[in-house]
Amino acid sequence: MHTKSILLSSLLTLLLVSLFAFKSAEDTPKRVVYMQVSTIESIIPGGLGRSKMIITLPDGKQNDAGLENFYSLAGINFGNVQSNERSIITKINQITSEGWELHQVTSGVQSPSDGNAQGIFITRYLFKKEM
Repeated sequence: MHTKSILLSSLLTLLLVSLFAFKSAEDTPKRVVYMQVSTIESIIPGGLGRSKMIITLPDGKQNDAGLENFYSLAGINFGNVQSNERSIITKINQITSEGWELHQVTSGVQSPSDGNAQGIFITRYLFKKEM
C-alpha cells in the first residue's frame, strides 16, 4: 500500500512538472510596439509647398523622405501624384515585409485659404508589431 502511494505521488508530480515544463511560448505575453508613417502632401501651386513622408520609429526617432507637391504652376500635376503613390506603396511594402502590420489609417485635409488655393492632405499610417 505504501509503495503504491509513493508511486502514485511520483507519477502525479512528474505529470505536473511535465505540464509546466512544456509551456507554449504563445502563453507568454508579447509586447506590442507601434510605428507611425505620416504623409503630408501640399496643394500650394508652383512648388512652393513642402510635402514629406515622416516615419516615427518605436523609440521615438524620426526620419523623413521628400514627396512631390500635388500642384505645379499649370495646376494639378498627375505625375507628382503618381510619384507620391509609388513612394508611399514602396515604403508600406518595405515595412510590412519587416513584420509590421498596418493597424490603422487616418486622413485629413486642411485648406485655410480663400478659394482653397492652399492646403495639405495628411494621412497617418499606424503600424504595430509584436515583439
